[in-house]
Amino acid sequence: MTTALSVNLNKIAVLRNSRGGSEPSIELAAETVIAAGAHGITVHPRPDARHIRSDDVASLAAITRRRVEFNIEGNPFAPPRPGYPGLLALARLHRPDQITLVPDDDGQLTSDHGYQLEHDGARLAPVVQAFREIGCRVSLFVDVGADHFEIARRIGVDRVELYTGPYAEAHRQAGDTVNPVLGQYRDTAQAAARAGLAINAGHDLSQANLGDFLRAVPQVAEVSIGHALIGEALYDGLATTVRRYLNVIAQV
Repeated sequence: MTTALSVNLNKIAVLRNSRGGSEPSIELAAETVIAAGAHGITVHPRPDARHIRSDDVASLAAITRRRVEFNIEGNPFAPPRPGYPGLLALARLHRPDQITLVPDDDGQLTSDHGYQLEHDGARLAPVVQAFREIGCRVSLFVDVGADHFEIARRIGVDRVELYTGPYAEAHRQAGDTVNPVLGQYRDTAQAAARAGLAINAGHDLSQANLGDFLRAVPQVAEVSIGHALIGEALYDGLATTVRRYLNVIAQV
């Protein structure tokens, strides 16, 4: 199985918003990574519009349609407000291929934990059903060591996305810590697969650590990478960086 690469464009929007106006262009960034071979585009529109805005979602939906996967991440329970209609409303308007549900709050700097299915399953059930009725594949952000995956499958979840922040930190420190952590991810992925779920992964993955992760967790169908990829692209160029990620995946 070849792992798909979905490029998260949030950081392009951060740079644009820091100055105002329309540069750098989210649309041109999307076209560039698609031309370089990326399999999808990911965005995480937050209620405070700190990076991706609702109008970006509209333009990216048009660019990706019938070309590559469009994945929208977000908290389905964050209420609508001016400029942000809510995650479900965005999905109804723009029909992304995949919705990734993430339990972050408004003030959270970045996503740093997943759902606990034994506690969150009942609340998530009607939300998952609403997204499935639109035609979205539903992925659920979870921590390494998560369990009760049968609940996720029962309420209609298609995939889980493994939060890879702890792995990235262990890899950065090197030494003897990384292999036990990789073992935990492998066990979690296997448990999810036994429940009938496909596996995504994301957060702090980079060219330096992606290959080791995919070799240890070969079930991964898709990785979503933004922060490291955009940072590396500042030095090497966006298209070149995307092709280098694809080469890492191809060598697994």
